[in-house]
Amino acid sequence: QWKSLLKSGGVVDESGKVWYPNEGALKASILTGSKEKREISDSEWEGMKRWLRPVLLSIVKSKRVLLEGVTFRNSPSWCLHPLSCEDLTLNGVKVFNPWYSQNGDALDVESCKNVVVTNSLFDAGDDAICIKSGKDADGRRRGEPCENVLVKNNTVLHGHGGFVVGSEMSGGVRNVYVADCTFIGTDVGLRFKSTRGRGGVVENVYVDNINMINIPGDALIADLYYAVKDAPGAPVPAVTEETPSFKNIHISNISCKGAGRAMFLNGLPEMPISNITVKNVVMTEAADGVVISQVDGVTLENIYVESSKGNNILNVKNAKNLTIDGKVYEELGAKEEILSLK
Repeated sequence: QWKSLLKSGGVVDESGKVWYPNEGALKASILTGSKEKREISDSEWEGMKRWLRPVLLSIVKSKRVLLEGVTFRNSPSWCLHPLSCEDLTLNGVKVFNPWYSQNGDALDVESCKNVVVTNSLFDAGDDAICIKSGKDADGRRRGEPCENVLVKNNTVLHGHGGFVVGSEMSGGVRNVYVADCTFIGTDVGLRFKSTRGRGGVVENVYVDNINMINIPGDALIADLYYAVKDAPGAPVPAVTEETPSFKNIHISNISCKGAGRAMFLNGLPEMPISNITVKNVVMTEAADGVVISQVDGVTLENIYVESSKGNNILNVKNAKNLTIDGKVYEELGAKEEILSLK
């Protein structure tokens, strides 16, 4: 692919590792990374347009939208981006983006109400089926949650995540039902991600009957530390409107063959992930088991995990009200403890 790009023309940056379609695109990239602020002339702008990567299809503030039996390929950035829409239906849609396409999300449903996504096929260079509601202060100011969403009978081939919520979920996400989907070779299977600064609440999410195979990363992850690493001993901030929250998420009947890690639930010290139920799960050929940190009210029931570190291994710390097949652990501290899921 790299050799093909070089033969097609374009230019390469000083590092020799990044290709641009022309000199104008390279110039635009350099300018955006520069601390220098200056006006750009119309003629300069014309030469730099190819640096831009718009979404392929954008539908904004519309009602009663139907996309059915349509195929989309090779979007410059996100492929399908319905924003602030109501009564949106996608049925029998196909999206194909190459695995190396940066930000090549297949479907980003943002701040929409009453959404159905069924019988579709997604092959993405980034997240496949993604639920969003705006980023940081802009998303909170808009205040439009993504709500009442049904995702059923879809297949995902490749992508950073099969079904994803976030990380731009500052307006909130609620009342989501995902069922009867298959993820093959996605970096992560079920993915809930956010971080400090976002704000917003993700709640009332129900996931049932998901089949996965060859997942290099986590089969299931809910992470409020997305793309962030705290310095050791960093102070815990106060809870504000910028603090994100994951709660009331219920996941059942999950199977996965081949994963980097079976499950990872990771809340914030100031905002633990709460009221999470995971039951009837079989995950085999995983490199690692289940890791849980900063949670309150997690229930694990009838979980079988086969990993190279040992079957049914659960690594847990900073957890309250953890229930494993009816056995309750009221509080587990900062010291990592290894428990069994059986």
